Amino acid sequence: MPRIDSFLKLGLAQGCSDIHLAVGLPPMLRMNGDLLPIKFREITDTELEGYVVEILTEGQKEHFGVGDDLDFSYVSEEGSRFRVNLFHKDTGVGAVFRHIPSVVPTLEQLNVPPILNDFCDFHQGMVLVTGSTGTGKSTTLAAMINHLNATRSLNIISLEDPIEYVHPSKNSQVIQRELGTHLRSFADGVRSAMREDPDVILVGELRDAETITMAMTAAETGHLVLGTLHTTGAVKTIDRIIDALPGELREQTKSFLSHSLKAVVTQALVKTPDGRGRRAVMEILVNTRAISKLITSDQTHQIPAQLQTGSDLGMQTMDQALLEAIEKKEIDPDDAFRYANDKKLFQRFVTDTGILPKLDMANT
Repeated sequence: MPRIDSFLKLGLAQGCSDIHLAVGLPPMLRMNGDLLPIKFREITDTELEGYVVEILTEGQKEHFGVGDDLDFSYVSEEGSRFRVNLFHKDTGVGAVFRHIPSVVPTLEQLNVPPILNDFCDFHQGMVLVTGSTGTGKSTTLAAMINHLNATRSLNIISLEDPIEYVHPSKNSQVIQRELGTHLRSFADGVRSAMREDPDVILVGELRDAETITMAMTAAETGHLVLGTLHTTGAVKTIDRIIDALPGELREQTKSFLSHSLKAVVTQALVKTPDGRGRRAVMEILVNTRAISKLITSDQTHQIPAQLQTGSDLGMQTMDQALLEAIEKKEIDPDDAFRYANDKKLFQRFVTDTGILPKLDMANT
């Protein structure tokens, strides 16, 4: 058994989401959003390299050996699955293992707004799930693929970096392809997918202009495209896509977004009141004629007002979602305060008043 499995087994026994290994530090566990060390000595450079090498293929060793970061999936001898990132830093090697549950969750199990089920019923266009790193975007998308797989007869092509949740084909055919293993880039993967009679294409990350352009083409030509961006709001998502493409394509991009962008879901993971878990809280944009007009007229800054008044269509701002979750006692008010945009709305809920001046100073 690879020696690194012992750390992974310990982390899973503690219920953590991530296991961090770095030279000069003891192993650390991500527990409900907090990073905590375990009782173990500091890991040396040679020691950690030895652990890592045991689980790499020859191709991965060569790739990592020239100084590049490495993303891949790893299955321990006990059958637990992890998304792994290996990297180099000033003191040596570092590694992060994110646990991927073996059972794909349903949208109902994630307790997400019901409107996400409706997004799975689109036959073409683009639906984006956004948020910062570690906010559960991949899990939400996996649940959406699971819903499509169970309820419709489709050809679903998922392009991932790396493959996380494994989807056995049910009513649909699910083809999962991994960056670096089955395809050279997301853009190449989308280009190839469009020749493979797809109904749905999942793009793990819209990380560059070429990938965004190919995803837009797929969405405009009769396919449902699901994708992610590391953006923290609907407006920032739209602006990021427009700014990512060359200036001469600006009008074309705005036209695409106004017609083919169906929805944007931005999520954060907020601690539950008992501190023993986290719940996804979501800002939701559903594209309407009014929002389309704001996009084409360069008035995206007015979109939040549309979200605030669009509850009958399933829309909500992040602040509205946080307030509702607080009132239902589903999340910790102090943690919600940290994620709020208009923090004044949340000050009356805060129990740890010590966080008020700290965060006020940080935002001045």
